[in-house]
Amino acid sequence: LDRIYDPSDKPPCRGCSSNLVEPYIKCAECGPSPFLLCLQCFTRGFEFKKHESDHKYEIMTSDFPVLEPGWTAQEEMALLEAVMDCGFGNWQDVAYQMRTKNKEECEAHYMKNFINNPLFSSTLLNLRQIEEARTADTAIPFKPTDDPPRPTFDSLLSRDMAGYMPARADFMEEFDNYAEWDLKDIDFVDDDSDILHGELKVYVSRPLCFCLPVLERRYPKEVQDLYDAMRRFARVVGPIEHDKFIESHALEFELRREIGRLQEYRRAGIQSFCSAKVYERVKHVREDERRKRTMLVDVLQYIQDGRACQQWLSKQAAIDAGITPVVTTITTSGRRSAPPLNLTGLPGTEKLNDREKELCQVVRLVPGAYLEYKQALLNECRRQGGLRLAQARALIKIDVNKTRKIYDFLIKEGYINKA
Repeated sequence: LDRIYDPSDKPPCRGCSSNLVEPYIKCAECGPSPFLLCLQCFTRGFEFKKHESDHKYEIMTSDFPVLEPGWTAQEEMALLEAVMDCGFGNWQDVAYQMRTKNKEECEAHYMKNFINNPLFSSTLLNLRQIEEARTADTAIPFKPTDDPPRPTFDSLLSRDMAGYMPARADFMEEFDNYAEWDLKDIDFVDDDSDILHGELKVYVSRPLCFCLPVLERRYPKEVQDLYDAMRRFARVVGPIEHDKFIESHALEFELRREIGRLQEYRRAGIQSFCSAKVYERVKHVREDERRKRTMLVDVLQYIQDGRACQQWLSKQAAIDAGITPVVTTITTSGRRSAPPLNLTGLPGTEKLNDREKELCQVVRLVPGAYLEYKQALLNECRRQGGLRLAQARALIKIDVNKTRKIYDFLIKEGYINKA
Protein backbone atom coordinates (compact mmCIF):
# COMPACT_ATOMS: atom_id res chain seq x y z
CA LEU A 1 0.00 0.00 0.00
CA ASP A 2 3.06 2.30 0.02
CA ARG A 3 2.51 3.23 -3.60
CA ILE A 4 -0.88 3.55 -5.27
CA TYR A 5 -1.09 2.67 -8.94
CA ASP A 6 -1.12 5.77 -11.15
CA PRO A 7 -2.43 5.56 -14.73
CA SER A 8 0.22 8.06 -15.79
CA ASP A 9 2.85 5.42 -14.97
CA LYS A 10 1.93 3.56 -18.16
CA PRO A 11 4.16 4.37 -21.13
CA PRO A 12 2.39 6.11 -24.04
CA CYS A 13 1.13 4.37 -27.16
CA ARG A 14 4.04 3.39 -29.40
CA GLY A 15 2.05 4.32 -32.48
CA CYS A 16 0.59 7.78 -31.83
CA SER A 17 2.34 8.66 -28.50
CA SER A 18 -1.02 9.39 -26.84
CA ASN A 19 -1.85 8.46 -23.24
CA LEU A 20 -3.23 4.94 -23.06
CA VAL A 21 -6.83 4.50 -21.95
CA GLU A 22 -8.19 1.10 -21.00
CA PRO A 23 -8.66 -1.18 -22.72
CA TYR A 24 -5.38 -1.18 -24.68
CA ILE A 25 -3.21 -3.80 -26.38
CA LYS A 26 0.09 -5.33 -25.23
CA CYS A 27 2.21 -7.37 -27.65
CA ALA A 28 2.90 -10.82 -26.22
CA GLU A 29 6.01 -11.40 -28.37
CA CYS A 30 7.92 -8.11 -28.17
CA GLY A 31 10.07 -7.53 -25.10
CA PRO A 32 11.54 -7.20 -22.60
CA SER A 33 10.10 -3.67 -22.44
CA PRO A 34 6.30 -3.76 -23.00
CA PHE A 35 5.10 -2.79 -26.46
CA LEU A 36 1.73 -1.09 -25.89
CA LEU A 37 -0.74 0.20 -28.47
CA CYS A 38 -4.04 2.01 -28.27
CA LEU A 39 -7.06 0.45 -29.98
CA GLN A 40 -6.88 2.87 -32.92
CA CYS A 41 -3.25 2.03 -33.75
CA PHE A 42 -3.93 -1.69 -33.23
CA THR A 43 -6.88 -1.73 -35.64
CA ARG A 44 -4.80 0.18 -38.16
CA GLY A 45 -2.14 -2.57 -38.07
CA PHE A 46 0.70 -0.43 -36.75
CA GLU A 47 4.16 -1.99 -37.20
CA PHE A 48 7.49 -0.73 -35.87
CA LYS A 49 10.96 -2.36 -36.06
CA LYS A 50 10.56 -5.98 -34.85
CA HIS A 51 6.88 -5.60 -34.02
CA GLU A 52 4.51 -6.91 -36.69
CA SER A 53 0.75 -6.71 -36.94
CA ASP A 54 0.29 -10.51 -36.78
CA HIS A 55 2.00 -10.92 -33.37
CA LYS A 56 0.09 -12.44 -30.50
CA TYR A 57 -1.39 -9.86 -28.16
CA GLU A 58 -3.05 -9.35 -24.81
CA ILE A 59 -5.96 -7.04 -23.99
CA MET A 60 -5.04 -4.98 -20.94
CA THR A 61 -7.96 -3.87 -18.79
CA SER A 62 -8.79 -3.58 -15.12
CA ASP A 63 -12.54 -3.99 -15.59
CA PHE A 64 -12.79 -7.28 -13.66
CA PRO A 65 -13.52 -8.18 -10.01
CA VAL A 66 -10.60 -8.92 -7.65
CA LEU A 67 -11.72 -9.20 -4.04
CA GLU A 68 -15.49 -9.44 -4.37
CA PRO A 69 -18.16 -9.15 -7.07
CA GLY A 70 -19.32 -5.63 -7.84
CA TRP A 71 -15.90 -4.09 -7.26
CA THR A 72 -13.59 -3.98 -10.30
CA ALA A 73 -9.82 -3.72 -10.08
CA GLN A 74 -10.05 -0.14 -11.30
CA GLU A 75 -12.44 0.72 -8.47
CA GLU A 76 -10.15 -1.00 -5.96
CA MET A 77 -7.25 1.20 -7.04
CA ALA A 78 -9.48 4.29 -7.00
CA LEU A 79 -10.59 3.46 -3.44
CA LEU A 80 -7.02 3.11 -2.18
CA GLU A 81 -6.04 6.36 -3.86
CA ALA A 82 -9.06 8.18 -2.43
CA VAL A 83 -8.29 6.95 1.11
CA MET A 84 -4.71 8.13 0.74
CA ASP A 85 -5.85 11.57 -0.51
CA CYS A 86 -8.78 12.15 1.87
CA GLY A 87 -7.64 10.22 4.93
CA PHE A 88 -8.92 7.09 6.64
CA GLY A 89 -12.43 7.55 8.01
CA ASN A 90 -13.36 10.47 5.75
CA TRP A 91 -15.76 8.29 3.78
CA GLN A 92 -17.92 11.16 2.55
CA ASP A 93 -15.02 12.69 0.59
CA VAL A 94 -13.75 9.25 -0.42
CA ALA A 95 -17.11 8.45 -2.00
CA TYR A 96 -17.24 11.86 -3.67
CA GLN A 97 -13.81 11.27 -5.25
CA MET A 98 -14.72 7.75 -6.38
CA ARG A 99 -18.08 8.78 -7.92
CA THR A 100 -19.23 5.17 -8.42
CA LYS A 101 -19.87 4.13 -4.76
CA ASN A 102 -21.53 5.76 -1.77
CA LYS A 103 -19.83 6.28 1.59
CA GLU A 104 -21.42 3.20 3.25
CA GLU A 105 -20.19 0.92 0.44
CA CYS A 106 -16.70 2.42 0.57
CA GLU A 107 -16.42 2.02 4.35
CA ALA A 108 -17.78 -1.54 4.42
CA HIS A 109 -15.57 -2.71 1.54
CA TYR A 110 -12.41 -1.11 2.93
CA MET A 111 -12.92 -2.42 6.47
CA LYS A 112 -13.78 -5.92 5.23
CA ASN A 113 -10.99 -6.38 2.68
CA PHE A 114 -8.12 -4.15 3.87
CA ILE A 115 -8.47 -3.86 7.65
CA ASN A 116 -10.18 -7.01 8.92
CA ASN A 117 -8.90 -9.33 6.21
CA PRO A 118 -6.40 -11.77 7.84
CA LEU A 119 -4.70 -12.37 4.49
CA PHE A 120 -3.79 -8.70 4.11
CA SER A 121 -2.85 -8.34 7.78
CA SER A 122 -0.40 -11.26 7.66
CA THR A 123 1.00 -10.09 4.33
CA LEU A 124 1.64 -6.57 5.60
CA LEU A 125 3.24 -7.95 8.77
CA ASN A 126 5.56 -10.19 6.74
CA LEU A 127 6.49 -7.30 4.45
CA ARG A 128 7.28 -5.11 7.44
CA GLN A 129 9.47 -7.84 9.01
CA ILE A 130 11.30 -8.43 5.70
CA GLU A 131 11.92 -4.67 5.31
CA GLU A 132 13.26 -4.39 8.88
CA ALA A 133 15.52 -7.40 8.35
CA ARG A 134 16.80 -6.01 5.06
CA THR A 135 17.66 -2.59 6.48
CA ALA A 136 18.94 -3.77 9.85
CA ASP A 137 22.48 -4.44 8.62
CA THR A 138 22.70 -1.50 6.22
CA ALA A 139 21.11 1.26 8.33
CA ILE A 140 23.48 4.01 9.49
CA PRO A 141 23.25 4.56 13.25
CA PHE A 142 22.81 8.19 14.22
CA LYS A 143 23.64 9.66 17.62
CA PRO A 144 22.90 13.20 18.80
CA THR A 145 26.62 13.89 19.25
CA ASP A 146 27.57 12.72 15.76
CA ASP A 147 28.53 15.26 13.11
CA PRO A 148 25.58 15.69 10.69
CA PRO A 149 25.99 14.64 7.04
CA ARG A 150 27.73 17.21 4.90
CA PRO A 151 28.01 17.46 1.09
CA THR A 152 31.34 16.50 -0.43
CA PHE A 153 33.73 19.43 -0.77
CA ASP A 154 33.71 21.14 -4.20
CA SER A 155 30.80 18.99 -5.37
CA LEU A 156 27.77 20.27 -7.27
CA LEU A 157 25.63 19.87 -4.13
CA SER A 158 28.08 21.88 -2.02
CA ARG A 159 28.04 24.73 -4.55
CA ASP A 160 24.22 24.73 -4.65
CA MET A 161 24.12 24.80 -0.81
CA ALA A 162 26.71 27.56 -0.37
CA GLY A 163 26.37 29.11 3.08
CA TYR A 164 24.44 26.16 4.52
CA MET A 165 25.23 25.12 8.14
CA PRO A 166 24.46 21.39 8.56
CA ALA A 167 24.67 21.43 12.36
CA ARG A 168 21.99 24.14 12.58
CA ALA A 169 20.05 23.00 9.49
CA ASP A 170 19.92 26.63 8.36
CA PHE A 171 21.70 29.02 6.02
CA MET A 172 24.32 31.40 7.29
CA GLU A 173 22.57 34.46 5.90
CA GLU A 174 19.16 34.93 4.34
CA PHE A 175 18.67 36.70 1.06
CA ASP A 176 18.42 40.44 1.77
CA ASN A 177 19.00 39.68 5.43
CA TYR A 178 18.39 43.27 6.64
CA ALA A 179 15.25 44.00 4.62
CA GLU A 180 13.13 44.30 7.81
CA TRP A 181 15.76 46.21 9.84
CA ASP A 182 13.83 49.50 9.66
CA LEU A 183 10.56 47.85 10.74
CA LYS A 184 11.68 45.85 13.76
CA ASP A 185 11.01 48.64 16.28
CA ILE A 186 7.87 50.11 14.69
CA ASP A 187 4.73 49.65 16.79
CA PHE A 188 1.31 50.96 15.78
CA VAL A 189 -0.61 52.12 18.88
CA ASP A 190 -3.90 53.95 19.30
CA ASP A 191 -2.47 57.18 20.74
CA ASP A 192 -0.18 57.85 17.76
CA SER A 193 -0.62 61.24 16.17
CA ASP A 194 -1.91 61.45 12.61
CA ILE A 195 1.48 62.58 11.34
CA LEU A 196 3.39 59.80 13.13
CA HIS A 197 0.91 57.04 12.18
CA GLY A 198 -0.35 58.11 8.77
CA GLU A 199 2.79 59.63 7.34
CA LEU A 200 6.05 58.50 8.95
CA LYS A 201 5.35 54.85 9.84
CA VAL A 202 3.37 54.11 6.68
CA TYR A 203 6.06 55.79 4.59
CA VAL A 204 8.77 53.62 6.17
CA SER A 205 6.70 50.44 5.67
CA ARG A 206 5.79 51.10 2.03
CA PRO A 207 9.23 50.31 0.44
CA LEU A 208 9.31 46.83 1.97
CA CYS A 209 5.73 46.04 0.95
CA PHE A 210 6.30 47.05 -2.66
CA CYS A 211 9.91 46.06 -3.16
CA LEU A 212 9.26 43.17 -5.56
CA PRO A 213 7.52 45.13 -8.36
CA VAL A 214 10.24 47.80 -8.17
CA LEU A 215 13.09 45.29 -8.45
CA GLU A 216 11.55 43.44 -11.41
CA ARG A 217 12.47 45.83 -14.20
CA ARG A 218 11.43 44.98 -17.72
CA TYR A 219 14.05 45.28 -20.45
CA PRO A 220 13.88 45.11 -24.26
CA LYS A 221 13.50 41.59 -25.59
CA GLU A 222 17.19 41.11 -26.44
CA VAL A 223 18.29 42.23 -22.95
CA GLN A 224 15.39 40.40 -21.23
CA ASP A 225 16.55 37.08 -22.73
CA LEU A 226 20.03 37.67 -21.29
CA TYR A 227 18.52 38.70 -17.93
CA ASP A 228 16.48 35.49 -17.71
CA ALA A 229 19.47 33.34 -18.71
CA MET A 230 21.84 34.98 -16.18
CA ARG A 231 19.35 35.03 -13.27
CA ARG A 232 20.77 31.77 -11.88
CA PHE A 233 24.21 33.37 -11.39
CA ALA A 234 22.89 36.23 -9.24
CA ARG A 235 23.60 34.38 -5.98
CA VAL A 236 27.19 33.69 -7.07
CA VAL A 237 28.31 37.24 -7.87
CA GLY A 238 25.96 39.05 -5.52
CA PRO A 239 22.89 41.22 -6.27
CA ILE A 240 24.75 44.52 -6.79
CA GLU A 241 27.33 43.05 -9.18
CA HIS A 242 24.60 41.16 -11.04
CA ASP A 243 22.52 44.34 -11.48
CA LYS A 244 25.59 46.20 -12.72
CA PHE A 245 26.25 43.44 -15.25
CA ILE A 246 22.67 43.52 -16.59
CA GLU A 247 22.49 47.32 -16.62
CA SER A 248 25.76 47.52 -18.56
CA HIS A 249 24.35 45.20 -21.23
CA ALA A 250 21.12 47.21 -21.33
CA LEU A 251 23.18 50.36 -21.83
CA GLU A 252 25.19 48.63 -24.57
CA PHE A 253 21.95 47.66 -26.33
CA GLU A 254 20.62 51.22 -26.15
CA LEU A 255 23.92 52.59 -27.47
CA ARG A 256 23.95 50.13 -30.38
CA ARG A 257 20.37 51.03 -31.27
CA GLU A 258 21.17 54.75 -31.11
CA ILE A 259 24.31 54.25 -33.21
CA GLY A 260 22.26 52.36 -35.81
CA ARG A 261 19.77 55.24 -35.93
CA LEU A 262 22.56 57.79 -36.35
CA GLN A 263 24.15 55.70 -39.09
CA GLU A 264 20.80 55.68 -40.90
CA TYR A 265 20.75 59.50 -40.68
CA ARG A 266 24.32 59.65 -42.02
CA ARG A 267 23.43 57.47 -45.02
CA ALA A 268 20.46 59.75 -45.70
CA GLY A 269 22.75 62.83 -45.67
CA ILE A 270 21.31 64.31 -42.46
CA GLN A 271 23.72 66.46 -40.44
CA SER A 272 21.56 67.94 -37.65
CA PHE A 273 18.98 66.69 -35.15
CA CYS A 274 16.47 69.22 -36.46
CA SER A 275 16.72 67.61 -39.88
CA ALA A 276 16.46 64.18 -38.22
CA LYS A 277 13.03 65.08 -36.79
CA VAL A 278 11.84 66.13 -40.24
CA TYR A 279 13.27 62.90 -41.68
CA GLU A 280 11.37 60.73 -39.18
CA ARG A 281 8.12 62.57 -39.85
CA VAL A 282 8.52 62.24 -43.62
CA LYS A 283 9.49 58.59 -43.21
CA HIS A 284 6.21 57.79 -41.46
CA VAL A 285 4.25 59.64 -44.14
CA ARG A 286 6.10 57.72 -46.84
CA GLU A 287 5.28 54.39 -45.21
CA ASP A 288 1.59 55.34 -45.03
CA GLU A 289 1.59 56.32 -48.71
CA ARG A 290 3.24 53.04 -49.66
CA ARG A 291 0.52 51.13 -47.84
CA LYS A 292 -2.18 53.09 -49.65
CA ARG A 293 -0.55 52.42 -53.03
CA THR A 294 -0.48 48.71 -52.28
CA MET A 295 -4.19 48.75 -51.53
CA LEU A 296 -4.87 50.71 -54.72
CA VAL A 297 -2.99 48.16 -56.84
CA ASP A 298 -5.07 45.38 -55.30
CA VAL A 299 -8.26 47.09 -56.40
CA LEU A 300 -7.16 48.24 -59.86
CA GLN A 301 -6.70 44.70 -61.13
CA TYR A 302 -10.37 44.02 -60.28
CA ILE A 303 -11.67 47.47 -61.24
CA GLN A 304 -14.49 45.91 -63.25
CA ASP A 305 -15.90 44.36 -60.05
CA GLY A 306 -18.26 46.76 -58.29
CA ARG A 307 -17.88 44.99 -54.95
CA ALA A 308 -14.10 45.38 -55.13
CA CYS A 309 -14.43 49.12 -55.76
CA GLN A 310 -16.82 49.45 -52.83
CA GLN A 311 -14.42 47.51 -50.64
CA TRP A 312 -11.54 49.82 -51.57
CA LEU A 313 -13.63 52.90 -50.80
CA SER A 314 -14.49 51.46 -47.39
CA LYS A 315 -10.79 50.94 -46.67
CA GLN A 316 -10.00 54.52 -47.63
CA ALA A 317 -12.77 55.80 -45.35
CA ALA A 318 -11.39 53.72 -42.49
CA ILE A 319 -7.89 55.11 -43.04
CA ASP A 320 -9.14 58.69 -43.11
CA ALA A 321 -11.02 58.06 -39.84
CA GLY A 322 -7.85 56.71 -38.17
CA ILE A 323 -9.12 53.11 -38.00
CA THR A 324 -6.92 50.18 -39.02
CA PRO A 325 -8.59 48.69 -42.12
CA VAL A 326 -9.36 44.99 -42.43
CA VAL A 327 -7.58 43.89 -45.62
CA THR A 328 -9.20 41.18 -47.72
CA THR A 329 -8.60 40.01 -51.26
CA ILE A 330 -11.07 38.78 -53.86
CA THR A 331 -10.42 35.87 -56.17
CA THR A 332 -11.33 35.95 -59.86
CA SER A 333 -14.28 33.69 -59.19
CA GLY A 334 -15.83 36.32 -56.93
CA ARG A 335 -15.21 34.37 -53.70
CA ARG A 336 -13.46 36.17 -50.87
CA SER A 337 -10.27 34.61 -49.48
CA ALA A 338 -8.39 35.53 -46.32
CA PRO A 339 -5.40 37.89 -46.67
CA PRO A 340 -1.82 36.77 -45.87
CA LEU A 341 -1.18 36.52 -42.16
CA ASN A 342 0.76 39.38 -40.60
CA LEU A 343 3.63 37.79 -38.62
CA THR A 344 4.79 41.01 -36.96
CA GLY A 345 5.27 40.44 -33.24
CA LEU A 346 4.14 36.81 -33.25
CA PRO A 347 6.25 34.46 -31.06
CA GLY A 348 8.65 32.26 -33.01
CA THR A 349 8.85 34.48 -36.11
CA GLU A 350 12.57 35.08 -35.56
CA LYS A 351 13.19 31.31 -35.81
CA LEU A 352 11.85 31.12 -39.39
CA ASN A 353 13.72 31.73 -42.62
CA ASP A 354 12.25 33.81 -45.44
CA ARG A 355 10.65 30.85 -47.22
CA GLU A 356 9.07 29.56 -44.01
CA LYS A 357 7.70 33.04 -43.24
CA GLU A 358 6.14 33.17 -46.71
CA LEU A 359 4.57 29.75 -46.14
CA CYS A 360 3.09 30.80 -42.77
CA GLN A 361 1.68 33.96 -44.33
CA VAL A 362 0.04 32.13 -47.22
CA VAL A 363 -1.26 29.20 -45.13
CA ARG A 364 -2.23 31.62 -42.30
CA LEU A 365 -0.43 29.57 -39.66
CA VAL A 366 1.18 31.14 -36.60
CA PRO A 367 4.96 30.46 -36.36
CA GLY A 368 4.67 28.59 -33.04
CA ALA A 369 2.19 26.07 -34.46
CA TYR A 370 4.23 25.67 -37.65
CA LEU A 371 7.40 24.90 -35.69
CA GLU A 372 5.51 22.34 -33.58
CA TYR A 373 4.04 20.62 -36.67
CA LYS A 374 7.43 20.70 -38.42
CA GLN A 375 9.17 19.06 -35.45
CA ALA A 376 6.47 16.38 -35.22
CA LEU A 377 6.81 15.53 -38.93
CA LEU A 378 10.62 15.48 -38.69
CA ASN A 379 10.53 13.12 -35.72
CA GLU A 380 8.05 10.80 -37.44
CA CYS A 381 10.07 10.82 -40.68
CA ARG A 382 13.27 10.07 -38.78
CA ARG A 383 11.55 7.24 -36.90
CA GLN A 384 9.88 5.71 -39.96
CA GLY A 385 12.69 6.40 -42.45
CA GLY A 386 10.23 8.35 -44.61
CA LEU A 387 6.80 9.93 -44.47
CA ARG A 388 3.66 9.72 -46.59
CA LEU A 389 1.05 12.43 -46.90
CA ALA A 390 -1.57 10.22 -45.26
CA GLN A 391 0.70 9.76 -42.24
CA ALA A 392 1.27 13.52 -42.03
CA ARG A 393 -2.48 14.17 -42.07
CA ALA A 394 -3.01 11.60 -39.32
CA LEU A 395 -0.24 13.18 -37.25
CA ILE A 396 -1.35 16.83 -37.33
CA LYS A 397 -5.10 17.40 -37.06
CA ILE A 398 -5.62 20.58 -39.08
CA ASP A 399 -7.16 21.43 -42.45
CA VAL A 400 -6.05 18.84 -45.02
CA ASN A 401 -5.15 21.53 -47.56
CA LYS A 402 -2.85 23.23 -45.05
CA THR A 403 -1.29 19.88 -44.19
CA ARG A 404 -0.67 19.24 -47.90
CA LYS A 405 1.07 22.60 -48.32
CA ILE A 406 3.26 22.05 -45.25
CA TYR A 407 4.10 18.51 -46.39
CA ASP A 408 5.00 19.63 -49.94
CA PHE A 409 7.08 22.50 -48.57
CA LEU A 410 9.11 20.26 -46.24
CA ILE A 411 9.66 17.76 -49.10
CA LYS A 412 10.79 20.55 -51.44
CA GLU A 413 13.16 22.06 -48.88
CA GLY A 414 14.67 18.66 -48.06
CA TYR A 415 13.59 18.50 -44.43
CA ILE A 416 11.77 15.18 -44.94
CA ASN A 417 11.62 12.55 -47.65
CA LYS A 418 8.77 10.50 -49.02
CA ALA A 419 8.32 6.93 -47.78
